[in-house]
Amino acid sequence: MRIVIESSDRIGISQEILAVFAQQAWNLKAVEITSCFTYLYLEYDGLSLAQIKRCLAHVAGVISVELINLLPSEQRANHLQALLDKMPEPIIDVDSQGLILAMNKASHKLMPPATGVKPDFMATDYLGKPINTYIEQISSAMLTNTATSQAITIQGKAYILDISPVLSNSATNSTANKGKEINGSVLLLRSMNTVGRQISLMQSHQEHSFDNIIGQSKSIRLIKAQGERFAALDLPVLISGETGTGKELIARALHQASSRAKAPFLAINCSALPEHLLESELFGYESGAFTGAQKGGKPGLVELAEGGCLFLDEIAEMSPYLQAKLLRFLQDLTYRRVGGTKELIANIRIISATHQNLAKLISQKTFREDLYYRLNVLSIELPPLRDRIADMSLLANLFIDNAAKQVSHSQPSKRAKPKLTASALALLQSFAWPGNIRQLQNVLFSVVALSNGGDICVEELLPVLKKHAGHSHAGNREQGGELAMEDVKDWSSAQADFEAKLLGHFYPLFPTTRKLAERLKVSHNKIAMKLRQHDIR
Repeated sequence: MRIVIESSDRIGISQEILAVFAQQAWNLKAVEITSCFTYLYLEYDGLSLAQIKRCLAHVAGVISVELINLLPSEQRANHLQALLDKMPEPIIDVDSQGLILAMNKASHKLMPPATGVKPDFMATDYLGKPINTYIEQISSAMLTNTATSQAITIQGKAYILDISPVLSNSATNSTANKGKEINGSVLLLRSMNTVGRQISLMQSHQEHSFDNIIGQSKSIRLIKAQGERFAALDLPVLISGETGTGKELIARALHQASSRAKAPFLAINCSALPEHLLESELFGYESGAFTGAQKGGKPGLVELAEGGCLFLDEIAEMSPYLQAKLLRFLQDLTYRRVGGTKELIANIRIISATHQNLAKLISQKTFREDLYYRLNVLSIELPPLRDRIADMSLLANLFIDNAAKQVSHSQPSKRAKPKLTASALALLQSFAWPGNIRQLQNVLFSVVALSNGGDICVEELLPVLKKHAGHSHAGNREQGGELAMEDVKDWSSAQADFEAKLLGHFYPLFPTTRKLAERLKVSHNKIAMKLRQHDIR
């Protein structure tokens, strides 16, 4: 029986109430006292609420006596347990000796059934028992007064173990490090899939789908349709295309449209790391595998991407050694961590990308032909921006809007939204765009940042395009400049030098003879002849 006694706030009233129960020899299992309320848990056969009220009638200040279901501490414990049980990751609370104090439902799957416990065991069946009795990898030596994380394996499944110490102040020492005593630790075990999803979210916060890919040109519509079909096929995909064409965007859209969408999507640039680091990043390593290796080892992206996709960008930059190791992995999706002996099995989809001509690299013996066929089960080739001029207006307006929002946020005075004039759009459509969509985005951001608002015209675009074209401004008639007398041999050579500089400056901006002829107001044949004469391509 649990009861609550409401009373006036009078000194000594709680002692008087407890004295009554002591006189009656009623067994009190628990007592909790707060201002004006006394909570009691009694265990006595045949005891009724009416009897208790009669015994307390002579105590001055008692207002009411009521039955309750739980004491306040029991309510808090139930709410805390309900909160823990809602957590998807296993959580175990242990004391300083490694004895289990509390655990949530998710941690049950880590525990083998205790002796004499039915299959539908409860967390209470394990309370007070040593944690290493059930999870050998967790020892009391791990429980220090500093928070740590390490990789462990339980029942053949890898986890990241986060240990958070529960500390109390020591009365004997007040220093920062030695003045704390460990009362226990909270153990949080995160599966590799959970860690992989967190890393995936950190890599990109945006929603990626084929609907978010900007473009209405025939080539882009074909790629979207092709990608949606490929998404349903759980096979490797090789995405090729020039730099800046959006290969990773397509890879993320493939993942988002697949059955693996809720699992991690992890990406790595194979040209960004040296061979030994790339190997450990991909396949992980065991404790002590090399000097400086993290204690407990470290999982690789293959392990963290469990159930999802691994995107290997710039796959052509991978060393021959790693090409051979990746080929071995793709054969049956088994691998070993660096320095490890245990064979692990992965459940991931490989999507790779390159801007290089793999067929040419194969002929040069720098890329394995057998690996190429493993990666190139399904292939998508992205067109360069110069081949999808129909999308220029959509892309340009999107980038201008995005740039205007960023500029207006940092410079509130610039409120007018820039617009692209027809002639400026024509100039963008005629440019070669060696950096493709990424270069277009950078150019427009620069123009918007320098603009005072209103229309973006050709005069504002030309200086930025010249800079991105990477050509010298020397010889530009609009810029002017002094002519050194010693540089002029005769009229003919000076004229030829001027023509070469003029064409070298304008040809990247107007990369067809027809467009360049229209700009310079001469015939198409004359432009073609001069380009051949000065060997400009």
